[in-house]
Amino acid sequence: MRDELTFVDRVHQDLRDVRWPGPEEIRARARRRTRRSIAAATVLVALAGTSAVMLVAPRPATPPASSATPTMSPRTEITSDALLRPADLGLASASEQLSESGLAEPVRIDDMLEVCRTSQGRSEGRASRWSRSQTLLRERPAGVVLQPSDVLAMQDVYRLTPEGAESFFADLDETIAPCAQWRSVGPYETDGRTGTAEAVHKWAIVQRGFAGDDAVMLSHTVSQARDVKTGETFGDVPRPTYKAVVRVGDLIAVLGLGRDGTESELLQLAVVAAARMCRAANPGC
Repeated sequence: MRDELTFVDRVHQDLRDVRWPGPEEIRARARRRTRRSIAAATVLVALAGTSAVMLVAPRPATPPASSATPTMSPRTEITSDALLRPADLGLASASEQLSESGLAEPVRIDDMLEVCRTSQGRSEGRASRWSRSQTLLRERPAGVVLQPSDVLAMQDVYRLTPEGAESFFADLDETIAPCAQWRSVGPYETDGRTGTAEAVHKWAIVQRGFAGDDAVMLSHTVSQARDVKTGETFGDVPRPTYKAVVRVGDLIAVLGLGRDGTESELLQLAVVAAARMCRAANPGC
């Protein structure tokens, strides 16, 4: 666990142009996904689009079988063959495929989007029935310390009811609308200076319908940081980051690439992810 926490700290250090304290309330909201949220949810200004790794957790117990006959039983737990593989990224292998499974997890699109919504008193994402997440890391020599650039892709797959998955997409524009333009304010320390800064975050759907039964590409842009008292801006303008959200049957996948990934690369990966999800969806493809 110590190694994983060290890596999270390194990701946090690398991503920020301004050093921000980590609010305890954000950590509480993140719950079991704290390690993954720290890199994004505590960085109010400078984001670079990567996420931290997650603890390897045991697979959850399968809920009691329904009364349906074996041939008609719906798929339940999300198996590993429904997830992306290193070959899907054009790699022969990845050094690690870190994953966890969960029950009744909320569908999370973007950590900072969740911070925006909860800061306005809005609810967390729709609850899933089962979920499975993974982070793919670049192959590297033994003993070399993990770097943020080693993160290649992140994938969360959630199973809802078929009706719940459809309504999730039907409500997606309404979910994002409160954060179309959101002003975040918080303390900063950089180059020996301290103060209170603000930045404007914007989320928007930039593409639709490119994979599976439903799909959207979500962009997140952040303005340059500005000192609230002096009006002075500082630091670089962060690069836009992207998340692909794809539905196949009752499954919803949220996909992101490492800091060097592009929107077009993520779109191509989403198409591959949708094909893999066919193996676990209800109904299948």
